[in-house]
Amino acid sequence: MEHDPSGNSDNGRLFAMHSHAAATGAVSLLSLASGVVEEAVIMDKKHPLPLSCQSLINCWTQPIRLHSIGMANKPNFSSTYPLVVSFLLSLFLLYSNSKFVLCSTDIKCTDTDRRALVVLREGLTDPSGRLSYWIGEDCCTWEGIKCHNQTGRVTKLDLRNPYHLIGAVDPPTYKRSCLGGKINPSLIRLEYLTSLDLSLNNFEGLEIPGFFGELKNLRYLNLSYASFAGEIPASLGNLSNLQYLDLYADSYSNTGPRELRSQSLEWLTPLSSLKYINLGFVKLDSIGDHWLQTFNMLPSLVHLRLHWCELKGLPLTLPSINFTSLSVLDLSENSFNSLIPPWLFNLTGLTELYLTWDFFSGSIPAEFANLKNLQVLDLSDNLNLEGQIPGLLGNLSKLQLLDLSANNFHGDIYGLFSGFSSNPNSKLESLDLSSNSLTGELPESLGLLKHLQHLDLSSNSFWGSIPSSIGSLSALRVLDLSYNTMNGTIPESLGQLSGIVDMNLMANSWKGILKETHFMNLRKLQHVRLTTEPTRSLAFSASHGWFPPFKLKSIQLENCMIGPSFPVWLQVQNELTSVVLKNVSISGTIPGKWFSQLSAQLTYLVLSQDQIRGELPRHLNYPYLNLIDLSYNSFEGPFPSWSTNATDVILDENSFSGPIPENIGALMPRLQKLYVSRNHLSGRIPLSMCDIEGLNIISLRNNKLSGELPNCWHRLMLWGIDISNNSLTGNIPNSFGFLPSLSVLLLSNNNLDGEIPSSLRNCTGLTSMDLGGNKISGSLPLWVQYMSSLFMLRLGSNLLSGRIPDQVCRLQNLHILDLSQNKISGPIPNTIQIDSPSSSSSQRYADSQRASPFFRFLQRLRNSSGKGGPKNFITFTDLNFQHRRLRLYYQ
Repeated sequence: MEHDPSGNSDNGRLFAMHSHAAATGAVSLLSLASGVVEEAVIMDKKHPLPLSCQSLINCWTQPIRLHSIGMANKPNFSSTYPLVVSFLLSLFLLYSNSKFVLCSTDIKCTDTDRRALVVLREGLTDPSGRLSYWIGEDCCTWEGIKCHNQTGRVTKLDLRNPYHLIGAVDPPTYKRSCLGGKINPSLIRLEYLTSLDLSLNNFEGLEIPGFFGELKNLRYLNLSYASFAGEIPASLGNLSNLQYLDLYADSYSNTGPRELRSQSLEWLTPLSSLKYINLGFVKLDSIGDHWLQTFNMLPSLVHLRLHWCELKGLPLTLPSINFTSLSVLDLSENSFNSLIPPWLFNLTGLTELYLTWDFFSGSIPAEFANLKNLQVLDLSDNLNLEGQIPGLLGNLSKLQLLDLSANNFHGDIYGLFSGFSSNPNSKLESLDLSSNSLTGELPESLGLLKHLQHLDLSSNSFWGSIPSSIGSLSALRVLDLSYNTMNGTIPESLGQLSGIVDMNLMANSWKGILKETHFMNLRKLQHVRLTTEPTRSLAFSASHGWFPPFKLKSIQLENCMIGPSFPVWLQVQNELTSVVLKNVSISGTIPGKWFSQLSAQLTYLVLSQDQIRGELPRHLNYPYLNLIDLSYNSFEGPFPSWSTNATDVILDENSFSGPIPENIGALMPRLQKLYVSRNHLSGRIPLSMCDIEGLNIISLRNNKLSGELPNCWHRLMLWGIDISNNSLTGNIPNSFGFLPSLSVLLLSNNNLDGEIPSSLRNCTGLTSMDLGGNKISGSLPLWVQYMSSLFMLRLGSNLLSGRIPDQVCRLQNLHILDLSQNKISGPIPNTIQIDSPSSSSSQRYADSQRASPFFRFLQRLRNSSGKGGPKNFITFTDLNFQHRRLRLYYQ
């Protein structure tokens, strides 16, 4: 049966109703489509739709327009209905996908924007050539450029360094990737620009261009870590649409003429839309005490960072709080010198609060309990925050990070952990209470912090044992209990910390036995440091063939018993980059293959104060090895030279023999400290040692070195020289006198002859000079009177003659003078007067010396020689004096 659409049947009426509804909907959607078309045209009046595109639109829409006019008289849509539906369906799908491009999907950037970018590029320096790919007509395809998908106008310019962090790559690579040069005003032609990012570049002190303020559509501006300098232009206040502003200055170069600063913050006032602002390291020391009011007038502000801005005053009160939307507040590393201000506790929306290094004092206010949304609280390094840590902090249920380190908190931590105990849903992930004056035992409730990943209680006075509940902290990755007075045992439950990566238990007084169960599940352990006092008894007990579940990157064990043989569990660690084993009761030899299987990334190797013997492998290559300390063992064989990167080589008290390598300057070009005292080295000191420009300490005492000293030391920056107790001959090199930093010169007990070189008068910083036990002749030089820093002068057992100059005795800092066993004659000068060490002035000086690097250097030499210090401040033994008026004082 056929159906007439215009008939009276129900189906006909139904069809007519659908047709009318479709037509009505079509007209409505047509209006929407027309609006979209008009909007697309309006968005760029300078670049209207192409004629072909407009014709196609007319082709689609004309029948609909005509039909809509006569719709009342002719409601028959059979001829246009499929066309309408097809067009509108396509239009709807394109529009709803937010990628609606009328007629052409190939929208290109405008000539105006492309030319502006080309001119901008020409003014920039680009060492790595990352802008060399800005080629072709369509700038929308260039790296770092984004355009509007309907108009082709540039909306985003991202020229940030691709290396996001300075430490992510080596400095030369980072520097090559930095853009620099000048920023051309052509940038303002990008009138639809909403986002500009020039961060992590190096504009070398360039001022922020004032014309940035003409980019009226800008919502995002990031100039951080780009080495801009000078006054922040007030024109930035014209950016009324700005929501994100990051001017974080380069902390490494933001000094002097290259500092970024602002003497007023009034330019911020119009930026009512601002949500994020970071002025870290921008110098704000001239803005006065009312700076906070400026930020308080920004009602949309969510994120405020003023890190290290040299702010001085922080008001304790505010008449009203307007920036109640604030979520993140960073005022760290300024100089407030006040109590924590009460107005902070009205910012109940705060999630992160950083007040580190602000010199706040007093106790932690109870009002912190108001900040129930806090996730991060950092009050570290204020030094003078004091009192007990209140339990209310443990009640902050959303808290994830709590850092109270480097303050003066005292007492136990039971109150804090009581708060945690009453908060079973604690989200705490990081707790740092290090460097305070906290005492007592660690509470068993420590095990309640199920989410804890980082726990640092170092540098306090905690005592007792580690609570067994620590095994419940399955999420723990970092544990630091170092530098306390822990004098108990380490529980076997430690072995349940399956997530632990870094464990530092050094500098305590541990006792007991560590078994395999202590390490049973530590599969992720990479770094372990465990030291105790020499008088304590801490031993490792593991079966001979035990293979631990972990692969360590670093290990430091001191005063623990892991010997006598080198343990197998340590031999299988082949990923170590740092090894420190001191006084661990190892004797015998170390398998040679262990050295060869250490990581090629090895940086520290310390095997000290044991009874290890045997020869070391001769052909090892550790290109990154900085520190080699094999002191106080019985190693034999030739001088080890394993790394061209070594800076510190400490081989004291062994049996190394043979010559110092003739090409040591090439083998160890970065050497800074060389300690090889009390060995069996022989031969000459090689000339190539003078090629090591960074060398500052040489200690070769008590060897069998012979020949003359090279005369090339003027190339170096030596601070301390000790080549005493050898068989050196010849004169003291004149080049020693051209070492401006020389503080210690010890050449005693050799066969040196000639006179004391006059060039030494240039070494006015000398604090200790010992030339005793040689064949030095001539008179005591008058220029010694200018050595005002001289603390010790030993010239005994030589062939010196003549009188003692009066000027020598006026050296106020001179405490040790030895002229014995010479041919000095004449009267002892009346000016000799050295105070008793019991006097307050001498005691103060002695205290200062003990704190000096010089004293520590002498102490090291004294320890290595096995002898005590001098008994007499002045020694004039077997002198031919006509008058004796000498007062001797004894230490």
